[in-house]
Amino acid sequence: MLRKVAEISQNGEFGLDPLTKAAHGDDKRRIGERLRLRRKLRGMALKIVAERSGLSVGMLSQVERGLITPSIKSMRAICDALEMPVKWLFEGSSTQSDDDIEFVVRRSSRRDISYEDGAILKEILTPDTQPKIQMLRFVLEPGADSGEPYSNAEGGKCGLVLRGTLELQLNGRKMTIREGDSFAFPAQAMVRFWNEGQQPCEVIWVVAPATV
Repeated sequence: MLRKVAEISQNGEFGLDPLTKAAHGDDKRRIGERLRLRRKLRGMALKIVAERSGLSVGMLSQVERGLITPSIKSMRAICDALEMPVKWLFEGSSTQSDDDIEFVVRRSSRRDISYEDGAILKEILTPDTQPKIQMLRFVLEPGADSGEPYSNAEGGKCGLVLRGTLELQLNGRKMTIREGDSFAFPAQAMVRFWNEGQQPCEVIWVVAPATV
């Protein structure tokens, strides 16, 4: 299939190589499917994505159906509207077969995103085809902090600390979650978490419904 999103050119723009080579129907179809699944997971109508991206509903519909391949500029606009990195459209695309992609995320196909200059790494362990639940893997370097407390409108969250120590704050109450400990709380709670230790902290985090 496609190689990962192209090399960065001298002016910082994505190169056109992988997209201009996306002429085969399978390539366009897979890009469209990933965008559609992401939109469904975010609970967004095509009209909303069109408004946020500045593109027409008709064009977005054609992209999702694999009829056309968007330009780099349009793809960036769509991904920004869907709150996803462009690279997620290409990561693992050549290592996962169509027969299991609805239910399985192979290790080599995990999507990830980093925050705080790489101090927090988040990997998505569940496919977008299952929006009612989502499993994540967090790795927090020493001193890493999730930032201001936040909450979600519905559902619940739980997790398991695989290594290190996690400091967890729920509605202003601080708790220390050590290696092997697990936790759960309603998604409406104001949450913040960080790593005060000297070693990286690894956490499996589950949210329902999916939020990322």
